[in-house]
Amino acid sequence: MKRKLRMGMIGGGRGAFIGAVHRMASSIDGLIELKAGAFSSHPEVALASGRDLFLEDDRIYPDYKTMIQTEAGLPEDRRIDFVSIVTPNFAHFEPAMMALENGFHVVIEKPMTFTLDEAKRLQKKVEETGLLLCLTHTYSGYPMVKEARNMVREGAIGKVRKIMVEYVQGWLSRAEEHSGNVQASWRTDPSRSGAAGCMGDIGTHAAHLAEYVSGLKIQELCADLNIVVSGRALDDDGNVLLKFEEGVSGTLVASQIAAGEENNLTLRIYGEKGGIEWRQQEPNTLILKRLDSPAEVLRTGVGKLSSYAMANTRTPGGHPEGYLEAFANLYRNFALTLTAMRERQQPSLEMMDFPTVYDGVRGMAFIENVVASSHQERRWRQFSE
Repeated sequence: MKRKLRMGMIGGGRGAFIGAVHRMASSIDGLIELKAGAFSSHPEVALASGRDLFLEDDRIYPDYKTMIQTEAGLPEDRRIDFVSIVTPNFAHFEPAMMALENGFHVVIEKPMTFTLDEAKRLQKKVEETGLLLCLTHTYSGYPMVKEARNMVREGAIGKVRKIMVEYVQGWLSRAEEHSGNVQASWRTDPSRSGAAGCMGDIGTHAAHLAEYVSGLKIQELCADLNIVVSGRALDDDGNVLLKFEEGVSGTLVASQIAAGEENNLTLRIYGEKGGIEWRQQEPNTLILKRLDSPAEVLRTGVGKLSSYAMANTRTPGGHPEGYLEAFANLYRNFALTLTAMRERQQPSLEMMDFPTVYDGVRGMAFIENVVASSHQERRWRQFSE
Protein backbone atom coordinates (compact mmCIF):
# COMPACT_ATOMS: atom_id res chain seq x y z
CA MET A 1 0.00 0.00 0.00
CA LYS A 2 1.30 3.43 -0.91
CA ARG A 3 2.02 5.76 1.98
CA LYS A 4 4.06 8.80 2.86
CA LEU A 5 7.74 8.24 3.52
CA ARG A 6 8.79 8.87 7.11
CA MET A 7 11.77 11.19 7.62
CA GLY A 8 14.06 11.70 10.59
CA MET A 9 16.14 14.88 10.67
CA ILE A 10 19.63 15.30 12.11
CA GLY A 11 20.46 18.94 12.85
CA GLY A 12 18.32 21.86 11.74
CA GLY A 13 17.00 22.94 15.15
CA ARG A 14 16.07 26.38 16.44
CA GLY A 15 18.05 29.12 14.71
CA ALA A 16 19.27 26.95 11.85
CA PHE A 17 18.66 28.21 8.30
CA ILE A 18 18.97 25.11 6.14
CA GLY A 19 16.93 22.78 8.36
CA ALA A 20 13.79 24.83 7.80
CA VAL A 21 14.47 24.83 4.06
CA HIS A 22 14.71 21.03 4.04
CA ARG A 23 11.49 20.69 6.01
CA MET A 24 9.58 23.00 3.68
CA ALA A 25 11.00 21.36 0.56
CA SER A 26 10.32 17.83 1.74
CA SER A 27 6.69 18.62 2.56
CA ILE A 28 5.63 20.45 -0.62
CA ASP A 29 4.48 17.38 -2.55
CA GLY A 30 2.86 15.50 0.33
CA LEU A 31 5.11 12.48 -0.22
CA ILE A 32 7.15 12.83 2.98
CA GLU A 33 6.35 13.50 6.63
CA LEU A 34 8.74 14.41 9.43
CA LYS A 35 8.34 11.82 12.17
CA ALA A 36 11.52 12.05 14.26
CA GLY A 37 14.54 14.21 14.86
CA ALA A 38 17.81 14.83 16.66
CA PHE A 39 17.84 18.56 16.01
CA SER A 40 20.78 19.76 18.07
CA SER A 41 23.85 18.61 19.96
CA HIS A 42 22.32 20.43 22.95
CA PRO A 43 19.54 18.14 24.31
CA GLU A 44 17.40 21.00 25.61
CA VAL A 45 17.48 22.70 22.20
CA ALA A 46 16.75 19.40 20.48
CA LEU A 47 13.67 18.86 22.65
CA ALA A 48 12.38 22.40 22.20
CA SER A 49 12.95 22.21 18.45
CA GLY A 50 11.03 18.96 18.15
CA ARG A 51 8.14 20.35 20.15
CA ASP A 52 8.11 23.42 17.89
CA LEU A 53 7.42 20.97 15.07
CA PHE A 54 4.72 19.11 17.02
CA LEU A 55 6.61 15.82 17.17
CA GLU A 56 5.83 13.31 19.88
CA ASP A 57 8.31 13.53 22.75
CA ASP A 58 9.40 9.91 22.32
CA ARG A 59 10.44 10.69 18.72
CA ILE A 60 12.56 13.69 19.73
CA TYR A 61 16.06 12.44 20.42
CA PRO A 62 19.01 13.98 22.29
CA ASP A 63 21.53 12.87 19.64
CA TYR A 64 21.66 11.13 16.28
CA LYS A 65 23.06 7.86 17.66
CA THR A 66 20.08 7.44 19.97
CA MET A 67 17.71 8.27 17.14
CA ILE A 68 19.17 5.81 14.66
CA GLN A 69 19.47 3.00 17.21
CA THR A 70 15.97 3.52 18.58
CA GLU A 71 14.30 3.93 15.19
CA ALA A 72 16.03 0.80 13.86
CA GLY A 73 14.36 -1.15 16.66
CA LEU A 74 10.84 0.11 15.99
CA PRO A 75 8.28 -1.93 14.03
CA GLU A 76 8.43 -1.45 10.28
CA ASP A 77 5.11 0.40 10.25
CA ARG A 78 6.47 3.06 12.65
CA ARG A 79 10.16 3.57 12.05
CA ILE A 80 11.56 6.19 9.71
CA ASP A 81 12.51 5.34 6.12
CA PHE A 82 15.37 7.80 5.75
CA VAL A 83 17.36 10.48 7.53
CA SER A 84 17.98 14.03 6.37
CA ILE A 85 21.34 15.35 7.56
CA VAL A 86 21.53 19.15 7.76
CA THR A 87 24.46 19.64 10.12
CA PRO A 88 27.69 21.57 9.39
CA ASN A 89 30.24 19.76 7.20
CA PHE A 90 32.25 18.14 9.97
CA ALA A 91 29.15 16.33 11.28
CA HIS A 92 28.04 14.70 8.02
CA PHE A 93 30.00 11.48 7.74
CA GLU A 94 29.35 9.66 11.00
CA PRO A 95 25.54 10.00 11.04
CA ALA A 96 25.36 9.15 7.33
CA MET A 97 27.46 6.03 7.78
CA MET A 98 25.51 4.93 10.86
CA ALA A 99 22.21 5.46 9.05
CA LEU A 100 23.32 3.33 6.10
CA GLU A 101 24.64 0.63 8.41
CA ASN A 102 21.21 0.47 10.07
CA GLY A 103 19.27 0.25 6.82
CA PHE A 104 18.17 3.86 6.43
CA HIS A 105 18.38 5.82 3.19
CA VAL A 106 20.05 9.25 3.37
CA VAL A 107 19.49 12.80 2.18
CA ILE A 108 22.51 14.95 2.98
CA GLU A 109 23.72 18.52 2.61
CA LYS A 110 26.76 19.35 0.48
CA PRO A 111 29.69 19.06 0.62
CA MET A 112 28.92 15.43 1.44
CA THR A 113 31.71 14.89 3.95
CA PHE A 114 34.70 16.53 5.60
CA THR A 115 37.33 14.69 3.53
CA LEU A 116 37.57 12.80 0.26
CA ASP A 117 38.41 9.59 2.12
CA GLU A 118 35.14 9.83 4.05
CA ALA A 119 33.25 10.38 0.80
CA LYS A 120 34.77 7.25 -0.72
CA ARG A 121 33.81 5.24 2.35
CA LEU A 122 30.21 6.41 2.05
CA GLN A 123 30.23 5.48 -1.64
CA LYS A 124 31.43 1.98 -0.77
CA LYS A 125 28.72 1.61 1.87
CA VAL A 126 25.99 2.78 -0.53
CA GLU A 127 27.18 0.26 -3.09
CA GLU A 128 27.26 -2.52 -0.47
CA THR A 129 23.78 -1.81 0.88
CA GLY A 130 21.93 -0.74 -2.27
CA LEU A 131 20.44 2.14 -0.29
CA LEU A 132 19.82 5.59 -1.75
CA LEU A 133 21.80 8.72 -0.94
CA CYS A 134 20.58 12.07 -2.26
CA LEU A 135 22.99 15.01 -2.15
CA THR A 136 21.21 18.36 -2.12
CA HIS A 137 22.89 20.28 -4.92
CA THR A 138 19.82 22.49 -5.12
CA TYR A 139 20.48 24.20 -8.43
CA SER A 140 20.27 20.97 -10.41
CA GLY A 141 16.60 20.87 -9.37
CA TYR A 142 15.53 23.90 -11.42
CA PRO A 143 13.40 23.02 -14.49
CA MET A 144 15.40 25.25 -16.83
CA VAL A 145 18.69 23.76 -15.64
CA LYS A 146 17.28 20.37 -16.60
CA GLU A 147 16.18 21.82 -19.94
CA ALA A 148 19.69 23.19 -20.51
CA ARG A 149 21.18 19.78 -19.76
CA ASN A 150 18.81 18.11 -22.20
CA MET A 151 19.56 20.67 -24.92
CA VAL A 152 23.30 20.13 -24.59
CA ARG A 153 22.80 16.36 -24.61
CA GLU A 154 20.67 16.52 -27.76
CA GLY A 155 23.16 18.73 -29.63
CA ALA A 156 21.18 21.99 -29.73
CA ILE A 157 24.40 24.02 -29.43
CA GLY A 158 26.66 21.54 -31.21
CA LYS A 159 29.85 20.12 -29.78
CA VAL A 160 30.70 21.89 -26.52
CA ARG A 161 33.74 24.16 -26.69
CA LYS A 162 33.69 26.39 -23.62
CA ILE A 163 32.17 26.25 -20.12
CA MET A 164 32.04 29.32 -17.88
CA VAL A 165 30.50 29.25 -14.42
CA GLU A 166 30.60 31.79 -11.63
CA TYR A 167 29.03 31.96 -8.21
CA VAL A 168 29.51 35.28 -6.46
CA GLN A 169 28.11 36.56 -3.17
CA GLY A 170 28.92 39.55 -0.99
CA TRP A 171 27.79 38.44 2.47
CA LEU A 172 31.33 37.77 3.77
CA SER A 173 32.79 41.09 2.62
CA ARG A 174 33.25 41.88 6.30
CA ALA A 175 34.42 39.63 9.13
CA GLU A 176 30.88 38.48 9.93
CA GLU A 177 32.27 35.48 11.82
CA HIS A 178 33.34 37.83 14.61
CA SER A 179 29.97 39.56 14.96
CA GLY A 180 27.80 36.67 16.11
CA ASN A 181 26.78 35.40 12.67
CA VAL A 182 26.45 31.63 13.23
CA GLN A 183 26.44 30.78 9.52
CA ALA A 184 29.63 32.74 8.95
CA SER A 185 31.24 31.33 12.09
CA TRP A 186 31.26 27.66 11.10
CA ARG A 187 31.80 28.27 7.37
CA THR A 188 35.07 30.11 8.03
CA ASP A 189 36.32 27.65 10.66
CA PRO A 190 38.64 24.93 9.26
CA SER A 191 37.70 22.54 12.09
CA ARG A 192 34.03 22.66 11.08
CA SER A 193 34.05 23.60 7.38
CA GLY A 194 37.03 21.62 6.10
CA ALA A 195 39.96 22.39 3.83
CA ALA A 196 38.14 25.12 1.89
CA GLY A 197 35.84 27.99 2.73
CA CYS A 198 34.26 29.69 -0.27
CA MET A 199 35.26 26.90 -2.67
CA GLY A 200 33.79 24.27 -0.37
CA ASP A 201 30.59 26.21 0.27
CA ILE A 202 29.67 27.55 -3.17
CA GLY A 203 32.50 26.50 -5.49
CA THR A 204 31.28 22.92 -5.23
CA HIS A 205 27.82 24.03 -6.40
CA ALA A 206 29.37 25.74 -9.42
CA ALA A 207 31.51 22.72 -10.30
CA HIS A 208 28.57 20.35 -9.98
CA LEU A 209 26.35 22.56 -12.14
CA ALA A 210 29.00 22.75 -14.88
CA GLU A 211 29.45 18.97 -14.96
CA TYR A 212 25.72 18.23 -14.65
CA VAL A 213 24.59 20.44 -17.52
CA SER A 214 27.53 19.82 -19.87
CA GLY A 215 27.72 16.08 -19.24
CA LEU A 216 31.51 16.47 -19.13
CA LYS A 217 33.81 15.80 -16.18
CA ILE A 218 36.65 18.02 -15.04
CA GLN A 219 40.00 16.36 -15.84
CA GLU A 220 42.54 19.06 -14.93
CA LEU A 221 42.50 22.32 -13.02
CA CYS A 222 44.66 25.22 -11.97
CA ALA A 223 43.43 27.15 -8.93
CA ASP A 224 44.15 30.47 -7.25
CA LEU A 225 42.48 30.74 -3.83
CA ASN A 226 42.53 33.98 -1.89
CA ILE A 227 41.87 35.21 1.63
CA VAL A 228 40.73 38.80 1.16
CA VAL A 229 39.32 39.68 4.58
CA SER A 230 42.22 40.06 7.00
CA GLY A 231 42.50 37.38 9.68
CA ARG A 232 40.20 34.88 7.99
CA ALA A 233 41.41 31.27 8.14
CA LEU A 234 39.86 29.95 4.91
CA ASP A 235 39.53 31.20 1.34
CA ASP A 236 36.76 33.68 0.66
CA ASP A 237 37.51 34.12 -3.05
CA GLY A 238 38.98 32.06 -5.87
CA ASN A 239 39.47 31.49 -9.59
CA VAL A 240 39.94 28.13 -11.28
CA LEU A 241 40.99 27.27 -14.84
CA LEU A 242 39.44 24.00 -15.95
CA LYS A 243 40.00 21.31 -18.56
CA PHE A 244 37.03 19.03 -19.16
CA GLU A 245 36.69 15.83 -21.11
CA GLU A 246 36.92 16.07 -24.91
CA GLY A 247 39.42 18.91 -24.65
CA VAL A 248 36.84 21.47 -23.50
CA SER A 249 38.25 24.42 -21.57
CA GLY A 250 36.48 26.34 -18.84
CA THR A 251 36.62 28.80 -15.98
CA LEU A 252 35.09 28.79 -12.52
CA VAL A 253 34.90 31.86 -10.28
CA ALA A 254 33.63 31.69 -6.71
CA SER A 255 33.64 34.62 -4.33
CA GLN A 256 31.91 35.61 -1.11
CA ILE A 257 33.52 39.05 -0.90
CA ALA A 258 31.88 40.50 -4.06
CA ALA A 259 30.26 43.41 -2.22
CA GLY A 260 26.71 44.09 -3.33
CA GLU A 261 26.10 40.66 -4.84
CA GLU A 262 23.35 38.44 -3.47
CA ASN A 263 23.36 34.86 -4.80
CA ASN A 264 24.61 35.32 -8.33
CA LEU A 265 25.19 31.88 -9.85
CA THR A 266 25.57 32.01 -13.63
CA LEU A 267 26.33 29.25 -16.12
CA ARG A 268 27.25 29.73 -19.78
CA ILE A 269 28.12 26.90 -22.15
CA TYR A 270 29.19 27.50 -25.75
CA GLY A 271 29.25 25.01 -28.60
CA GLU A 272 29.94 25.03 -32.33
CA LYS A 273 26.43 26.26 -33.18
CA GLY A 274 25.53 28.46 -30.23
CA GLY A 275 25.38 28.76 -26.48
CA ILE A 276 23.12 28.64 -23.45
CA GLU A 277 22.96 30.94 -20.46
CA TRP A 278 21.17 30.46 -17.13
CA ARG A 279 21.17 32.67 -14.04
CA GLN A 280 19.97 31.53 -10.63
CA GLN A 281 18.56 34.95 -9.79
CA GLU A 282 16.26 34.66 -12.84
CA PRO A 283 15.82 30.87 -12.75
CA ASN A 284 12.70 30.57 -14.89
CA THR A 285 14.58 31.85 -17.97
CA LEU A 286 17.02 30.00 -20.20
CA ILE A 287 18.63 31.82 -23.11
CA LEU A 288 19.57 29.86 -26.23
CA LYS A 289 22.06 31.84 -28.32
CA ARG A 290 22.52 30.91 -31.98
CA LEU A 291 25.46 31.60 -34.29
CA ASP A 292 23.45 32.82 -37.28
CA SER A 293 20.05 33.81 -35.90
CA PRO A 294 18.51 35.74 -33.00
CA ALA A 295 18.67 34.38 -29.47
CA GLU A 296 15.68 32.47 -28.11
CA VAL A 297 14.27 32.97 -24.63
CA LEU A 298 12.81 29.82 -23.08
CA ARG A 299 10.62 30.02 -20.01
CA THR A 300 9.54 27.52 -17.37
CA GLY A 301 6.10 26.12 -18.15
CA VAL A 302 5.88 27.71 -21.62
CA GLY A 303 5.99 25.78 -24.89
CA LYS A 304 7.31 22.31 -25.54
CA LEU A 305 10.10 21.47 -23.13
CA SER A 306 11.87 18.20 -22.37
CA SER A 307 10.31 15.55 -20.16
CA TYR A 308 12.95 16.33 -17.53
CA ALA A 309 11.99 20.01 -17.39
CA MET A 310 8.27 19.25 -17.41
CA ALA A 311 8.56 16.61 -14.68
CA ASN A 312 10.05 19.30 -12.43
CA THR A 313 7.67 22.14 -13.34
CA ARG A 314 4.81 22.76 -10.90
CA THR A 315 2.90 25.79 -12.18
CA PRO A 316 1.78 27.32 -15.51
CA GLY A 317 4.08 29.78 -17.20
CA GLY A 318 4.29 33.18 -15.55
CA HIS A 319 4.01 31.74 -12.03
CA PRO A 320 7.63 31.95 -10.85
CA GLU A 321 9.23 28.87 -9.36
CA GLY A 322 12.33 29.36 -7.27
CA TYR A 323 14.73 27.99 -4.71
CA LEU A 324 12.23 26.11 -2.54
CA GLU A 325 10.60 24.45 -5.54
CA ALA A 326 14.01 23.40 -6.92
CA PHE A 327 14.93 22.00 -3.51
CA ALA A 328 11.58 20.21 -3.39
CA ASN A 329 12.25 18.63 -6.78
CA LEU A 330 15.26 16.84 -5.32
CA TYR A 331 13.16 15.51 -2.45
CA ARG A 332 10.32 14.52 -4.76
CA ASN A 333 12.55 12.65 -7.20
CA PHE A 334 14.28 10.91 -4.31
CA ALA A 335 10.90 10.01 -2.76
CA LEU A 336 9.46 8.73 -6.03
CA THR A 337 12.55 6.61 -6.64
CA LEU A 338 12.48 5.21 -3.11
CA THR A 339 8.76 4.46 -3.31
CA ALA A 340 9.24 2.67 -6.62
CA MET A 341 12.02 0.59 -5.08
CA ARG A 342 9.81 -0.31 -2.11
CA GLU A 343 7.10 -1.47 -4.51
CA ARG A 344 9.62 -3.42 -6.61
CA GLN A 345 9.04 -1.22 -9.63
CA GLN A 346 11.58 0.37 -11.94
CA PRO A 347 11.79 4.15 -11.35
CA SER A 348 11.82 6.31 -14.46
CA LEU A 349 14.91 8.20 -15.59
CA GLU A 350 13.14 11.44 -14.63
CA MET A 351 12.60 10.12 -11.08
CA MET A 352 16.25 9.15 -10.71
CA ASP A 353 17.45 12.59 -11.81
CA PHE A 354 18.92 13.78 -8.52
CA PRO A 355 22.52 14.08 -7.23
CA THR A 356 23.89 10.93 -5.62
CA VAL A 357 26.84 9.70 -3.61
CA TYR A 358 28.94 9.80 -6.78
CA ASP A 359 28.35 13.54 -7.08
CA GLY A 360 29.39 13.78 -3.44
CA VAL A 361 32.71 12.10 -4.17
CA ARG A 362 33.27 14.43 -7.14
CA GLY A 363 32.56 17.43 -4.91
CA MET A 364 35.07 16.40 -2.27
CA ALA A 365 37.64 15.62 -4.96
CA PHE A 366 37.06 19.10 -6.41
CA ILE A 367 37.76 20.70 -3.01
CA GLU A 368 40.93 18.71 -2.38
CA ASN A 369 42.30 19.23 -5.91
CA VAL A 370 41.59 22.96 -5.87
CA VAL A 371 43.27 23.43 -2.50
CA ALA A 372 46.27 21.34 -3.56
CA SER A 373 46.70 23.26 -6.81
CA SER A 374 46.55 26.62 -5.07
CA HIS A 375 49.08 25.50 -2.45
CA GLN A 376 51.41 24.18 -5.17
CA GLU A 377 52.06 27.64 -6.58
CA ARG A 378 48.89 27.56 -8.68
CA ARG A 379 50.07 24.71 -10.90
CA TRP A 380 47.93 22.63 -13.21
CA ARG A 381 46.85 19.43 -11.55
CA GLN A 382 45.22 16.23 -12.76
CA PHE A 383 41.76 15.92 -11.25
CA SER A 384 42.03 12.78 -9.11
CA GLU A 385 39.53 11.01 -6.93
